[in-house]
Amino acid sequence: MVQTSDKPTTKLPPSNHEFAEIIHRLEAGGSMLPDTPENLMQIIGIYKAYAVPMDFYWRDLLYIAERVFLNPLPAFKYFLPQEYLDLHNHYAGDDADLRIWRGVATAHPELLAFIEKGETTKMPKILHHLFHDRINMEFAEACMQAMLWHRKMYAPVNQFDAYLDSEEYKANADKAIKAYFKKNPAMLGLYKLFPDMFLEQCRMMSYYSNLGLFWEVMAPVFFEMSDIYDEGGFKGVPDAMNFLINGIFAIAGRPIYHHLYVDGECYEIIPKSKGFTWLYEAALPYVEAVFYRTAPFRGTKSYNAQAKQVPDDQKDFHYGILYADVFPVGTAGIPPTLLMQDMLHFLPQYLVDYYKQYCRGEDDMLIQLGVTFQRSMYNVTSAVIQALRTALLYPLDDPNPKHLQANREFFEMQLNRFTRADYGMRDAAKLRSIQRQDYR
Repeated sequence: MVQTSDKPTTKLPPSNHEFAEIIHRLEAGGSMLPDTPENLMQIIGIYKAYAVPMDFYWRDLLYIAERVFLNPLPAFKYFLPQEYLDLHNHYAGDDADLRIWRGVATAHPELLAFIEKGETTKMPKILHHLFHDRINMEFAEACMQAMLWHRKMYAPVNQFDAYLDSEEYKANADKAIKAYFKKNPAMLGLYKLFPDMFLEQCRMMSYYSNLGLFWEVMAPVFFEMSDIYDEGGFKGVPDAMNFLINGIFAIAGRPIYHHLYVDGECYEIIPKSKGFTWLYEAALPYVEAVFYRTAPFRGTKSYNAQAKQVPDDQKDFHYGILYADVFPVGTAGIPPTLLMQDMLHFLPQYLVDYYKQYCRGEDDMLIQLGVTFQRSMYNVTSAVIQALRTALLYPLDDPNPKHLQANREFFEMQLNRFTRADYGMRDAAKLRSIQRQDYR
């Protein structure tokens, strides 16, 4: 593994960028997150805490896309049937397409235990649901909605989004919609009157499938990282980042598709044969929509559009987790309050002990793990940046100064996203904050 250096190891003069120290760290194979034992412990612990609810998220997202579909009253869409709890992850278990995690392919044991008892006790699912003693799927849906809303930002790299507007997709969706409502003449009549409304709902279902297939990969990645850390396998933050980079390249070609199942028959709304892939059609759009953009989050501040407090252009939105003030505001958006609540149930003991050392009480633990989550997502973003540099540019130890300069310009361009003063982006970005260990 490449270790982080405090000084640039290239043949270039020092960078004059506002974040020169971080540029040099990236050039030395490091992360935007400083390489300290405390940071490594925090991010691995939160990856584990994130992976358990994520194991529910991806299964339920696929269940909604493949079975619930356009149900006009999807009251039980969060009631995951046993078939999907037993569904084998393609990247875990003995029958994996590519085994990333050495654990089980079915739902994680800690997840199953929580579904049964929650924070209270064993009771029927409907009571767990009404008491909100459950996994918060609203967070997963908020991420999906961000991807759907920002979907025009990904062209021309992302062909998945362009396909959603194609005649072929419309024809496939038409067959699926008619098959789904074949026993419901009232809904077929509404479909005939408002075809575009149904088609847009179908596009949303395709993004349910997209995000579910993305997270199906990330859950075993995070589980394996937790196991490696427990075994003493990671020596620093760059090790953890490089594991993510290697995973990105190993899984890059995983198919992204959308199938609907009606009475045992499969309708291929987006066939696997279209060749849409995990990296370009799921991973990069997810990072862009959820880490960077999302939407102004509710409950923390009032925004005055006339005073230019909200961007005129959607491309300038900067409300993702990389910019968020972590408040427990009770929304499903970003900052991810509901995810923070989900992760609280599955924290490793070493992270619980760490929070007890710094918390002002148990209620403060949500804030602490939210900040840790923010640190961890800066590390994931670093892995994406380094992977893109690997794919598009040159090795970090390239002997050609022109190539090294091209790498530097790429890193500076990426970090320029955190220096823009308009709309308060520079002040909102937490890149400076995560450089300090006392940012809690």
